[in-house]
Amino acid sequence: MKAVLMVIMRLLSLMPLRGIRVLGHVLGGLLWGLMSSRKHIVQTNLSLCFPDKSREEIKQLTRAHFVQFAQSLLDRSWLWHAPLSVVEARLKWLGTPTAFSQLDAETPKIILAPHFVGLDAGGLALTLRASKPVAFIFVPQHSKLIDEWVNQGRQRTGNVKPYFRHQGVKQIMSGLRQGEMLHLSPDMDFGPQESLFVPFMGVAAATVPSLSRFARLGRAQVLTLVTRMTPQGYEITVEEAWDNFPTDNLFDDTLRMNTELATYIRSTPSQYYWVHKRFKTRPEGEASVYKNAVISR
Repeated sequence: MKAVLMVIMRLLSLMPLRGIRVLGHVLGGLLWGLMSSRKHIVQTNLSLCFPDKSREEIKQLTRAHFVQFAQSLLDRSWLWHAPLSVVEARLKWLGTPTAFSQLDAETPKIILAPHFVGLDAGGLALTLRASKPVAFIFVPQHSKLIDEWVNQGRQRTGNVKPYFRHQGVKQIMSGLRQGEMLHLSPDMDFGPQESLFVPFMGVAAATVPSLSRFARLGRAQVLTLVTRMTPQGYEITVEEAWDNFPTDNLFDDTLRMNTELATYIRSTPSQYYWVHKRFKTRPEGEASVYKNAVISR
């Protein structure tokens, strides 16, 4: 199966980007029509986070998300298998001179990378730009086959230092203090352990406060990296380092993170990773937002 997957992706990587995106559009439409449970999750997330939008607007956003989600899956063909010259030509960096200076500085830094559909493109772009290995915290995939392919693709440049969640944080902190760049994506529901219930797009969400903790323990600056899909490939926007962060208040720091993320999500709502059950963990006594949810209006 792995060999078949690799052959298909290598063949796709030879196609023009427009052709890959057309196939992704078709695949997205199929997924939208067939994956009713995931469609329900996406619609529930969008309805909670955008209460001002009508039912028809939520439906349109849901369909657009499935299309862009599928396109990003097929884009991994060229991201992970096409010549690096092709990859670099499709990745465009945006940001101020100050932001790029901070990104390239040889100082401890955490790159906050929200879960947009272009997350892997941004991570790869970062490893192509960085002068030394970029640290990533890898979460195992459900399928061993997919896990091997994903890890191989994400490390294709060789400029990656992998960490794994089960190894703890000591190694990560040690690396940060020695000037490493850590690519971090904590904007998912990792369960109640060590999470705080912090508003995310106006809804209480179990959120790991790792950004604040890592920044404090690693004495690191925080820069945000947002990757958006475009017809030409991906735009990677680096923001200037956060001022007055971290503070002594873990809740306030985590709320600031979610508030910052909301700004980027509202600018490109269909490209955020809505297929994830972001609100799966609920405060004690609160019912599931996904079970029997009704998308009204």
